[in-house]
Amino acid sequence: MNAFVYILRCSDGSYYVGSVRGSLERRIDEHNAGKYGGYTSARLPVSLVYSQDFERITDAIAAERKLKGWSRAKKEALIAGDFDRLKDLARSRR
Repeated sequence: MNAFVYILRCSDGSYYVGSVRGSLERRIDEHNAGKYGGYTSARLPVSLVYSQDFERITDAIAAERKLKGWSRAKKEALIAGDFDRLKDLARSRR
């Protein structure tokens, strides 16, 4: 069973980073149904803007932790697939 790290864009323009084992589509539907109290439930609807799949959930969780520490600019470069910008941002530590 695959695992995923994902980034959601919330209705207020903010980003939420999470991970899931199994169905990514189901998890997004659950977020939009307000199943999880907390950050996304107050910012519905959410939409998927990035995902990456992994063989193991432990790898997806590690990626989630890394992405949660990133700046908004770095997340947006990743979402856009702008890897040159992402490298520049990593070097400048913004």
